[in-house]
Amino acid sequence: MTVVNDKGLKLTSRDEFRFLSDLVLTRSSADHTIVRLRDHHAGTARFANNQVIQNVDARRGSLAVTVAFGGQQGIASTTDFTAGAIQETLARAERIATVSPIDPEYLPPPDPCVFPIRDTAKPETMAAGPSRRLEYASEAIGQCRMENLTGAGLVSSSATAVGIAADNGLFGYERRAGASFSLTVQAGDATGWSAAAHRSIDHLKVQERTLATISKAKRSRDMCELPAGRYPVILEPAAVAGLWAWLIRSLDAKSYVKGTSAFADKLGRAIVDERIMLRNSPDHMDLFGEGFSTDGLPSLPSVWIDHGTLKQLAYDRFTAKSQGVAAIPTLEAPMLSVDGPSVHSIQDLIKSTARAILVTNFWYIRPVNLRELMLTGMTRDGTFLIENGEIVSAVKNFRFHESPLRVFQQMDLWTAPMEAVNSETGKLLVPAMVLPQFQFSSVTRF
Repeated sequence: MTVVNDKGLKLTSRDEFRFLSDLVLTRSSADHTIVRLRDHHAGTARFANNQVIQNVDARRGSLAVTVAFGGQQGIASTTDFTAGAIQETLARAERIATVSPIDPEYLPPPDPCVFPIRDTAKPETMAAGPSRRLEYASEAIGQCRMENLTGAGLVSSSATAVGIAADNGLFGYERRAGASFSLTVQAGDATGWSAAAHRSIDHLKVQERTLATISKAKRSRDMCELPAGRYPVILEPAAVAGLWAWLIRSLDAKSYVKGTSAFADKLGRAIVDERIMLRNSPDHMDLFGEGFSTDGLPSLPSVWIDHGTLKQLAYDRFTAKSQGVAAIPTLEAPMLSVDGPSVHSIQDLIKSTARAILVTNFWYIRPVNLRELMLTGMTRDGTFLIENGEIVSAVKNFRFHESPLRVFQQMDLWTAPMEAVNSETGKLLVPAMVLPQFQFSSVTRF
């Protein structure tokens, strides 16, 4: 099936990828050959100072060929999908392989399998073009103008055809689509922020998020300064995701085996509160689950942290084989949840809290000590003092020094998993949480 966007461009179909990959696989003289397709069509409408400053579309298709003679590998790619160009790409990959050193970690392609079929390409997103993105950008701009505030952000959409084929019969093809929205509203020196991402461009909730962002910016205009120290905190989903992004990134099996991981010797042991669950949920309609990974492995539901206990690590194929791990889990659709009764909303968390700092988001999070997973960063886009169940004042931003392995040892209240978009890991579903202690090390001066 050919997919056409509103400008008439089409993505490479399954049959076309089968034909292109066969051009390579039937002519290759290598011991092993893999062909990978990525045909990506994306567009973004950017706005600043309440004006659209860019609304562009771009398409880039790439076919990459990997060959191996023994442990010698060669990789070449092309954006030209004609038969002659593809055959020349194969020849280049073979020439590269013959002069490359042996890779001691090389493995042949994974065995063929039936990949899960998922609803990864919503038609409304596949068809979205500049006019749809402009419509949503204009909606956000209009709301900001009505409040005499300044908005900046973007609306993007993409459609991608992804494929993998190997000479052992492995074959996978999938269409994927996604859309995103982000907005920063300026109210004097104060800001509010929101972001969303979804398979469906119609589920970005632009108006709802814009109004919430405007409200947060207006509340942040008059702020007080509190001393640094330990405070109870209410972390909104974006702030929770910012900390968990680093925890997830640290689940690397290779560093675990080397003993350099923050989780060394902790597999099968409790690392956070016993009520916490971390799962890969590729079938969840609000996450970006896929049928297969770039390595040609199926993406399946899996449990990574089970009632606080670490159950899985992120393996590359070589490390998995060396450690006797047969099924390699993926974590492209992470969902964090907490067992037990939850409250309905962030507002309910606020109403139930005597005194705390409400954190909208963290930014510029960086590791201080990866062996302890000690992180530093700053609050941003709405930091508030909560007293007696109400927001009483905006607060000047703090810098923090904390480890998620410490702060998530105990929670007082939480919501059900909610959307969080994070630059480190993409989209997650995580609860908003009330934590009894969080270390703010200093007050920022901006």
